This record gives sequence, structure tokens and C-alpha cells, in this order.
Amino acid sequence: MAPHTHDAPLAGCRVVECAGTPAAAYAARMLATMGACVTMLEPPGQGSPLRQLPPRLDGGRGESALFAYLAAGKRSVACDLASPQGQAVLARELAQADILIEDTPLADRAALGLAPDGPQGTLARFPSLVHVSVLPFGSTGPKAHWRAEELNLMHAAGEGFLLPNGLSHERFPERAPLKIYGHFAGYQGGVMAALAALSAWWAVPQCGGQHVDVSVQDAMLAVGAFAIQRLGDGSLEHRATRRFRYGGVFETRDGFVELLTLEERQWQGLVELLDSPAWAADPALADPLERSRRGDEINAHIRLWMAAHDADEVVRRAQQAGVPLAKYRPPAEVVCGEHERARGLFADTVLPDGREVPVLQAPFQFRTSPLPPPGPVPALDAHGSGERAQP
Repeated sequence: MAPHTHDAPLAGCRVVECAGTPAAAYAARMLATMGACVTMLEPPGQGSPLRQLPPRLDGGRGESALFAYLAAGKRSVACDLASPQGQAVLARELAQADILIEDTPLADRAALGLAPDGPQGTLARFPSLVHVSVLPFGSTGPKAHWRAEELNLMHAAGEGFLLPNGLSHERFPERAPLKIYGHFAGYQGGVMAALAALSAWWAVPQCGGQHVDVSVQDAMLAVGAFAIQRLGDGSLEHRATRRFRYGGVFETRDGFVELLTLEERQWQGLVELLDSPAWAADPALADPLERSRRGDEINAHIRLWMAAHDADEVVRRAQQAGVPLAKYRPPAEVVCGEHERARGLFADTVLPDGREVPVLQAPFQFRTSPLPPPGPVPALDAHGSGERAQP
């Protein structure tokens, strides 16, 4: 287990997780990262469905790398919620929990003891509990009973309509709408669930426990807030037109980089990066609106320059000039990167077979309270013998 030290931000917080989707599991992972004691209640036998999801280690033959990341530092208790014994375990865990995070379909809630409302609901039985449900479309409304996979959620939130765009659309204009790799929508839902859980827990002394209803679709809609705002203004974005006026993704001699200039000083830095070419000395380009109007022309110049330089050289020079620019790097390079090492983004976790593997520690840091390293990935029912973790 992760060390639940007293100076960790969430030391003393107890969380019960009943998760079969990355969204709910990621929410609990964020709380565990901050020092909460998280107990996964997993079905006996195969355990959580997340244990079977790709990508898998050892060339696809080993355990789920996704589960290893989501479960690092948590406890595992095998629990058949459809049985009286499982209900006793659930009641025992919830009696000492501050937060419950679950993604149980509405039709199964009552039978599994995970309905928040009603005489036998979790809030009636445990008045101080914060019950967080994380469902594709929330637990109310016409789509509450709908199931959805990552691809469905990406498109239900409108983001799929806008992918691919920029350089990808220029190169592959006939390509079908795509989704972002992995579980982007699930992670957005998990972030929203974690923040909502903490807000509700903070309010328990004044309000008591409450049900927090999180919709992954709503979380994804927040990602496209600007596109939705423009839709309200009468402007419909499309993958063919969604791009920076100038900037975006460029191909270098040995890879790809992405450039974004929003401020005047960044434009001046870009001119410096490009060796102060004659075309950039055009007085008309001192006007940012004119630069936007001539974005295609500017990008054509940038592409020619980028194609003659190596990506690492471009990044180094851009940093010196104060230009927001980064390189697209393969995963192995990211894990071993100088920048990532300096920030301590990755730390080792221990798999059930004893091997150590690096995982992203957290997408955030605290200045005054360094985050504890991730604990081991638990084997199924590793904590099901009556063990109690101490916060």
C-alpha cells in the first residue's frame, strides 16, 4: 500500500471504490494519490473488469497496464455484492468510509446495495457518506440507463465531430471521425468526480452526506467549451476548419512539433526562432488580426523552416526565445525524459509478481506537501482477510 502519512493532503480519508470503468477508477486513483486509503471491492474470480483491459504488459500476455496504473496504492477486497456475505462486507466498509465511488448501472443499484436514495439507500444507512456515481450520462434524464463506451462518449460530447483536424485533416481529409487514444473521456469524468467528491466531503460538517451525480458526457462537454460557445454565437466548428490561424503541428526533419503563439512577445520570439526572415519584416504583420488573416501564408513559411531542422534543436531554440513549442515523443522517451525526471512525474510501483514499473505519479503537485510515492498494485483480494489499513 501507499504510505498514508499524516502530512499527505488526504491523510485519514477513507474511500470505497466499486468500479468497472476507467472514469470511476481514475477518480479514486486521484484520491489515493493524495493519501486517501482506497479500498476496491472487486468481484471474486476475475476481479474488476479493468484487470482485463488493454494495453497489457509482456507483449500483450501479461496483466493490464491500465489496471496497474489505476490500482497503484489501493487495497483489494473480493466481494460478491449479490450475496449476503458480500453485502455484509459492503456495509462494513461503508460504515468506516468517507466517500463511495461507483459506476453501477441504474438497473443493478438496488440489488447490489448501491442505490443512494430510499429507505435502504446508502445515504439513509450512512448519513455522513459522500456517494459519488460516475455514469456515462449521469443517473437522471432520458439517457441515464444508456451504456456507452469511450467512442460513444467522445462523440456524444461533440469532440469526435472535430477530429482529426489541423495537419491530420490536411493529410487525410477523407479519414473517418476519430477518437483520442485511450480513455480520454473517462479520465475527464474521473477528474470531475474526484473534485466533486472532495467538495462534497468538505461540506459534510455543514450538510451531511450527499449523492454526487457525475456524467462523463458533461465532463467531456467542458473540454469543448469554446466550440460550444462559438456554436451559441452562430459559428459551427468543423474538423476541416478547426485549427490555429497560424501555428499548430509541423513536421521537422526527424519528427513532429506543435507550436502555439497567443501573445505579441511570442510572435516576436517566433520571428527570432525562424532567424528573422525577410517575409516576417512586413509591417502589416505587426497587426495580429492581419497575421490571422494570412495564417496559411505564415504556416507555409514555418513549414519550410521546420523541415530543415531537427525537432530537438527546434525545441531548444524555442525555449531560449520564449516560444511555446513542444516535441511529440514516443512513450519510452517521455518516461526517461530530462524534463519529466526533473519534475518527478514518474515513480515506480510494484506489480503483484514483484516487478517494478514506472507510472505517472499524478497530473498535479503540491508545493508544501510532496506526494507520497505510489504504493504497489494489489493482487485480487490482497486485503480480504480482515486486514484494516491505517490512514
